Amino acid sequence: MDPTFLLAGCGKDMTSFFSMTFLFLFFPACLLVYSIVPKSWKKYFLLFASYLFYWFVSGTLVVYLILSTLSVFLLGIWIDRIQMQMKEHIKELPKEERKIAKQKFIHRQQRVVFLGVLLHIGFLLVVKYSGFFVGNINLLLSLSKSTVVLDIPQFAMPIGISFFTLQAVSYIIDVYHGLVKCDRSFFRLALFMSFFPQIVEGPICRYSQTAEQLWQAGPIKYNDLTLGLQRMLYGMMKKIVIADRLNPLVTGIFDKSNSYGGVIILLGAVCYTIQLYMDFSGVMDAVAGIGQIFGLTMPENFERPFFSRSISEFWKRWHISLGAWFRDYIFYPVTSTKRMKQLTSSARKKLGNHFGPLVAGGIALFCVWFCNGLWHGAAWSFIFFGMYHFTLILLESMTAPAAAAFNARLHINTDGKPYRFMQIIRTTILVVIGELFFRANGFMAGLSLFRRIFTSLSINELSLQTFHKLGIDGHDILIVGITVIIVFIVSLINEKGISIRETLAKKNIVVRWGVLYALIFYIIIFGAYGFGYLPVDPMYAQF
Repeated sequence: MDPTFLLAGCGKDMTSFFSMTFLFLFFPACLLVYSIVPKSWKKYFLLFASYLFYWFVSGTLVVYLILSTLSVFLLGIWIDRIQMQMKEHIKELPKEERKIAKQKFIHRQQRVVFLGVLLHIGFLLVVKYSGFFVGNINLLLSLSKSTVVLDIPQFAMPIGISFFTLQAVSYIIDVYHGLVKCDRSFFRLALFMSFFPQIVEGPICRYSQTAEQLWQAGPIKYNDLTLGLQRMLYGMMKKIVIADRLNPLVTGIFDKSNSYGGVIILLGAVCYTIQLYMDFSGVMDAVAGIGQIFGLTMPENFERPFFSRSISEFWKRWHISLGAWFRDYIFYPVTSTKRMKQLTSSARKKLGNHFGPLVAGGIALFCVWFCNGLWHGAAWSFIFFGMYHFTLILLESMTAPAAAAFNARLHINTDGKPYRFMQIIRTTILVVIGELFFRANGFMAGLSLFRRIFTSLSINELSLQTFHKLGIDGHDILIVGITVIIVFIVSLINEKGISIRETLAKKNIVVRWGVLYALIFYIIIFGAYGFGYLPVDPMYAQF
C-alpha cells in the first residue's frame, strides 16, 4: 500500500463530497443538527462533525491531527509568553539597552518557531518521504557495487496531512510575526485545523482567514443555502460529468502508454490536464459552497487559470493558497535574509537593476519550486515537474526586457486580442507538457512519452475503436465536450468581470431554483456513475 495515502477509517467513500454517503447521509445530518442546536453550541457541533468526518476517513490516524493541533496550541502560547516577557522587560531598561535585550527575546522566539517547524515539517518528511530517500540511497549503493540494502520504512499516513501541516506551520510563524494573536482557546484552534470541508484537499487557510468566522458560527441563512448549493452543484458537474468520465481514457493511456503513439499520448496529456482541473476546482467549488452554507467565506483556490498569459500568471491563478504559502513562508524569508540582500546589492552593481535582483530571486524561486514539486509527491517526476516550472518562470523574468524591446521594435500591440490569445495558447501548451510529466508513471516514462509525441505521430490512431478500447464512446466524448464548453463560457463571462452567481441572486425565485434544478438533472442524466463506472477519489487528496 502507498504509505503516503492511507484511509484507515470505515467511511472511505466520504473522501469525496460527491459520494452518496456524504451527500445523502453525513452532510444532511450535519445541516439538520447544526440548524436545531442553540447558537452557542453550533461551533462545538462543527468541531465534533469535523472530527467525526476525519475519523470516518482515517480511523485511529486522527491522532496525527490531534497531536498537530495540540503542539501548535502550546507553541503559540509559548511564543506569546516570550513576547509578553519582552515587553515587560524592555520597558524598564534604558533606551540604549533595549535593542540588545529585545534581540535576545527575539532569538528565544525564533528557537521556538524553529522547534515548531522542525516538529511538523520534519515529521512530514519522515513519514511521507523517508521511503523515497532510502530507495534512492539503495540505488546509489547498488551502483557502487555495495551489498548493503537498507530497509525501506513504511508509515501509515492519514489523508490531508500535507494540508493541515502547512496550516499549522503558518499559524506558528504568524504568531511570531504578530500577524495573529495566539489563540488560548484550544477548541477554536482545533476547529480551524480540522474543518471538515477543507481538510481533504484544502484550500490551505490562514488562521486570520477562517478561524474567527468558524467560531462565530451562526444560523444558516436562506441566501447562503441557495448560493452554496449552486456552487456545490457546479463543482459536482465538473467532477462527475467531466473529470470522472475522462478517467478511463486517461488511466488507459498512461497505464498502457507503450501501446499508443504520439497522437493518443498527446490526447492523454490534454485530457489529464482537463481532468485534473475539473476534479480539483470542482472539489474547491464544493468546499466553498459548503463553507458558504455555514456562513463562511473560504479563500478562493482557482481564478480561471487557463486564461493566463504566462506561466507565472498561471500559478497565481492555480492552487492559489499553496502558491501564497510558498511565497510568504519560503520565497520572502529566503530573499529577506542578510546574505541574500548583500548578494542582491552586489549583483545589482555588476548585472544591472533587472538581472541583479534575479540572482537572489532565482535562488528563492528554486527553493519554492523544489519544495512545490516534492510537496506533490515523493518521486523524481514530481521534482522534475517543479524544476520545469521553475525554469519557465525564471526564463520569463530573464527575457522580459528583450521581449518588450522586440515587441516595441515591431510595433506589436501586446494588449491586443491576437497577441493575448497567442500568449494564452502558448501558456496552455507549456502547462500540458508539464502535466504529462506530472501524470507519467515515473520520470523516465515521462521522457519516453514526450519523445513519442514527436517520433510516433499517426492521425489514424484517432478512431472510435481506439476510444472503445480506452473505455469511452462517442456518447462520452459528446457529453464531455458540451460540458467543457459550458464551463468555458461560464469562466469567460466571469473573466470579463461579470459574476454569474451575483446576477442569478438578483433574479426571481423561479429563475434561481430553475438553474438549481437544471444543474441537478444535468448531473443525474449525464454524470459518470452507476454500472460501468468506478468512483474516483479526489485526485489532489493523495498529495
